Amino acid sequence: MPRLLYSPASPYSAKVRMAAAWLDLGIEPETVNTNDEPALLVENNPLGKIPTLILDDGSALFDSRAIMQELDRMSGRRLFPRNAAKRMEAERMEALGDGLCDCLLAQVYEKRFRPEEKVHQPWLDLQARKVTRGLDWLNDNAPRVTSKLTGGQFAVAAMLGYLDLRFPDLNWRRGRPKLKRFEDRFAKQFPEYETLKSHG
Repeated sequence: MPRLLYSPASPYSAKVRMAAAWLDLGIEPETVNTNDEPALLVENNPLGKIPTLILDDGSALFDSRAIMQELDRMSGRRLFPRNAAKRMEAERMEALGDGLCDCLLAQVYEKRFRPEEKVHQPWLDLQARKVTRGLDWLNDNAPRVTSKLTGGQFAVAAMLGYLDLRFPDLNWRRGRPKLKRFEDRFAKQFPEYETLKSHG
């Protein structure tokens, strides 16, 4: 059985775990603490990052987007549309969801790992502006939820879950009714969303 090394708070992990559950691939999740650099993680991923997927043959995949492509192959191409234009749209949504997570994590790490007097506010402001633009774009271009969820939708949903975890004061739903509607419909289609999205 493939094993997925992950962290409960990681939005990239949440994206992969949700997609694997949706596809019912029987992947065994295993939490790891990247700060401890456990042998299981660093021997399979020299970067020591999560998520990392260890396959049955002992090989490993890392970077959440590479893992999502493997899940797509494992499922018989059920995670990304076969139609070229629709696939490109799903991949663009995944890139935006992941990119927004990059901006959010940059803010978290700036505050977490720097002494308070060295926190660079212009850097935080830059990342915050990117997040605002990205969320507004998603509200204007919210993915249409059908019975066939895509990798892009899982990425956006995972990012929204991370916003609730780390940035509750941002209140991303205010003024973004279409994006809120996407989350509501996604959660209805995928009831495991509440339990598999990022948790501290």
